[in-house]
Amino acid sequence: MADFPDPDSRLVLEPDCARCPALVESRERIAWGNGDPDADVVVVGEAPAFGNPDAETWRGGNRTGMAYTSRHSGRAVRDLFADAGFADACYFTNAVKCFPADGDDPETNREPTAEERANCRGHLRTEIERVDPAVVATTGTHATLAVLGEDALSGGFLDSVLEPVESAEFDAVVLPLVHPSYQNVWLPRLGYAREEYVAAIRSRIAALV
Repeated sequence: MADFPDPDSRLVLEPDCARCPALVESRERIAWGNGDPDADVVVVGEAPAFGNPDAETWRGGNRTGMAYTSRHSGRAVRDLFADAGFADACYFTNAVKCFPADGDDPETNREPTAEERANCRGHLRTEIERVDPAVVATTGTHATLAVLGEDALSGGFLDSVLEPVESAEFDAVVLPLVHPSYQNVWLPRLGYAREEYVAAIRSRIAALV
């Protein structure tokens, strides 16, 4: 099982960022990227969830100020890359750094908007430039759109899973993956057991680093 990340590894790029007024209102903290600053792999998620303020450790990025630190998605993604053999070779971040609350339920996250992804894209670009990875692994539709561009998935997201794409803009190979919240739903439909999916990730990344 993956260890909880070191808070000192956070890359705080714009303290008190206020580019998205709705996100400023809904967030507790900005969830910055964290991990190895010389990582071979940058893992990009969608956005932090509301989190659990009562959890002992995995309280979520909205509470910890670190991406991918929730009990469910955070642990699932970190365990996934640990099982693939890259536990110490990843930097974890999100396409959108703040919790996007659903207007009807302030504790439920909605999908980030294209404008919110665009507002945060400069931060994502800076993170990727500083880490300079060989692979950018995007987990889910919104993370993939944030990296590859809003028109990147004309054929549908699932068709892109585990298919490496060269990104001249980010000077890295982008590897789209299933969002951790939907692995149990989509992996069987893609024809993978979890062990096979882990092996495929290991193989794809090993060929690129």
